[in-house]
Amino acid sequence: MAEGFDKELELLKTFLHEWAAHGDNEVKPLLAWQFLGRSKYFRPVTLFACHVAMSDQPVGAETIRAAAAIEMVHNVSLIVDDILDRSRYRRGVLTLHCRFGLLPALMASGYITADTFQLVEGNTFNTQRIAELFRRLAAAETLQWRLRRQPLGVEDWRVIAGEDTGSMFEAAACLGTGNETLRHFGHLLGMLYHGCDDVGDVKGAVALGGGGEEDLRDGILTLPAAIAIRDPEVALLFRNPTPEGLQVLLEKMEAALPVAERYLDSIAAEAEAEALRVARAPELLIKLVRNTRRLSA
Repeated sequence: MAEGFDKELELLKTFLHEWAAHGDNEVKPLLAWQFLGRSKYFRPVTLFACHVAMSDQPVGAETIRAAAAIEMVHNVSLIVDDILDRSRYRRGVLTLHCRFGLLPALMASGYITADTFQLVEGNTFNTQRIAELFRRLAAAETLQWRLRRQPLGVEDWRVIAGEDTGSMFEAAACLGTGNETLRHFGHLLGMLYHGCDDVGDVKGAVALGGGGEEDLRDGILTLPAAIAIRDPEVALLFRNPTPEGLQVLLEKMEAALPVAERYLDSIAAEAEAEALRVARAPELLIKLVRNTRRLSA
């Protein structure tokens, strides 16, 4: 995913390391822990790719700062997700609230939010996009939680995915170009990422014999779930799960994976068509789409 942006990512990592090192002494250990080198940097890479696709100028200091802002917003969302999911580990490392406690983790998320806005201070466009992103993420998470256990369809999933992950990739695309040209491309790429993650989670849960089932446990509408619950009997299981029913539901979601994969192919095709339609140099964006699509493998 990061192919071709090694230099830019090293600059980003250095920036984040120096930012964390200059934090308040009370939160400095939390910032250092949260920003350990374990991210795959999908969102900053999207930002860099969109910049290169629309500009002849190299990635400069302001673009690195914008990428840092996107990565910081992403980490705020991870802290909240880990608390909500009661996750002890993320990529093999203790989550922030398990390492330092619930209150410090919540306060650290607020601290990161404040510094994100300070980071883009002076650039009105970037400040507006970060503010929009925080608002949309808050509304999307609330919507997703309110709709849990409701047997809705693929179009409903598309709305949720577009506002949740889609909004993050939209912001990355806009900050990378400094305008709205690639907003819809970012939206489609984010939905594709969200759907690939949904499919990958089901494959992982099946392979692990039921591990990684937080969305299933909480009744979150994933793409495989939206397809599986077209069956009225499966919809009843989704609405009123039992321990035995959860296992049946997982099996039904596994059976829905081929349809989910075809749907993801259609989103990837939409994203490629959008790149060809609006980008000055679409080749890198098309490569980004294809690399993202492989994530569900």
